Amino acid sequence: MTDASYSAPTAHGEDRSGALVQLVHHSGPSPANMRAEMAEGRSPTGATRGSSDDMAIAHNEDGEVLTAGCKEQIAEGIRLIIDSVGEDPARDGLRDTPPRVAEMYDELLAGYRVDPVALLNNALFDVDYDEMVVVRDIEFYSLCEHHLVPFFGRAHVGYLPAGKVIGLSKIPRLVDMFARRLQVQERMTQQIAEFLNDLIQPGGVGVVVEATHLCAAMRGVKRSNMRLVTSAMLGGFRTRVATRQEFMALVGRGADD
Repeated sequence: MTDASYSAPTAHGEDRSGALVQLVHHSGPSPANMRAEMAEGRSPTGATRGSSDDMAIAHNEDGEVLTAGCKEQIAEGIRLIIDSVGEDPARDGLRDTPPRVAEMYDELLAGYRVDPVALLNNALFDVDYDEMVVVRDIEFYSLCEHHLVPFFGRAHVGYLPAGKVIGLSKIPRLVDMFARRLQVQERMTQQIAEFLNDLIQPGGVGVVVEATHLCAAMRGVKRSNMRLVTSAMLGGFRTRVATRQEFMALVGRGADD
């Protein structure tokens, strides 16, 4: 069974000289602790949060996800790839490619450094509403952990409120938090569902993710029109057929309907 935990393990790599390269990411507090901290206006470190609605990144001492040393080792790896295919790493078009790629990973893997409490920013509201809430067609981009090439598509997230609703912009941000990591789609789908379920304790959560995987479009079977669809159903979405059917009907209408 795929590990569905929303706090992924620390990633490690080792260069050819045996030096350990460690990317330590912020795994985030438990949803129960998050609810308590949000009520007190604290971040996981105990600091008072500001009012910014921007995605909050728990930076390292260099101010980014990757340290300067990690970036240099990534850049050196890219230089080796360029050289290995017979290109000249020093020519004009490629000279700045290695550091550019290293910088790119700060953005593509920003999900490891998102502070979930600051991201949500107290956006849980008491509302007397118990009908289904669906946020549909959330675009996302992620990296396949098997080949380090993108997979991208749309996520559809629904839940049954039980006294509380979450701010509209926060659900796409939660999707991004899990997408901007080294991922497999099945695990990402389950992580989104379980995190939202644990955080706001609704009557149920449903998540459907549909994506194109470049590892299957550019290589391997080379099927550019193939899409992978995954789902995670919790609570009432799993136990009540009518609820699940309503959700699937809503998300099945398509972006242009």
